[in-house]
Amino acid sequence: MKKNIILMIKGFVFGIANIIPGVSGGTLAMTMGIYEDMINSISHLFKDLKKNIMFLLPIGVGAVISILLMSKLINSCLENYPFPTTLFFIGLILGGIPLITKKIKDKEKRPLPFLLFFLTFSLVAIMAFMSEGDFSVNLSNPSIFMYVLLFLVGVLAAATMVIPGVSGSFVLMLIGFYKPIVKVVSDLTNTSHMMHNLLILIPFGIGVVVGIILVAKLIEFLFQKFETATYYAILGFVFASFIGLIKSIVGVDITMIQLFIGIVLFLVASVIGYKLGDE
Repeated sequence: MKKNIILMIKGFVFGIANIIPGVSGGTLAMTMGIYEDMINSISHLFKDLKKNIMFLLPIGVGAVISILLMSKLINSCLENYPFPTTLFFIGLILGGIPLITKKIKDKEKRPLPFLLFFLTFSLVAIMAFMSEGDFSVNLSNPSIFMYVLLFLVGVLAAATMVIPGVSGSFVLMLIGFYKPIVKVVSDLTNTSHMMHNLLILIPFGIGVVVGIILVAKLIEFLFQKFETATYYAILGFVFASFIGLIKSIVGVDITMIQLFIGIVLFLVASVIGYKLGDE
């Protein structure tokens, strides 16, 4: 029971990360110590179905609850209190980094892992300075082509959600699908629009499932064949994710109270991130 509650809490945090542009669900899954088990469970779902479902279910439940309950609150906090909210997520990620470094078994200094660290760091750093898409697709009257596109966007979203350091929300923003999808999710309980919303979310959701399975297979292969190099690549993603978060609060007007609350939240989140990774 305790294990399931902890997994649900981690799933809750994972879900929140996936609705915040600039925060990677994969990063927090890695820093919370559930990333590799998630990848293995998804990649070999039917090999030991009961065991894998029992592991993934509480994570999935926690993620769904957080997305349904917290999307409006988190977006409101980011809009009205960006400084302390962002510091909280920076602390959450930072607190889990020691867990990743502990898992690097081969400490020998070779050029390839450091090159991969530099490449992945540079990739995410460049993305952090890209402009958000200033347009949004219209999902009010989707065509057959749009349904196919929603499936493909779901695959892309899944890939960016699973890869640490890459924000699925930000990628959706770049291509103009973030706001329409969030609007549909937030309007899901509206019975008058339920059928329309489900017809949009179903192809998107199927794409997400397919994308997660494909990327899980790829990442499992990389862990098996190139474990040390893969961890260095992930560290590059993770460290670069701080750039986008810090960039989002540069120039933001803050009061002394917000500064104090931000520092407190940063310290608390760092401890939470460390403890979640240690569980």
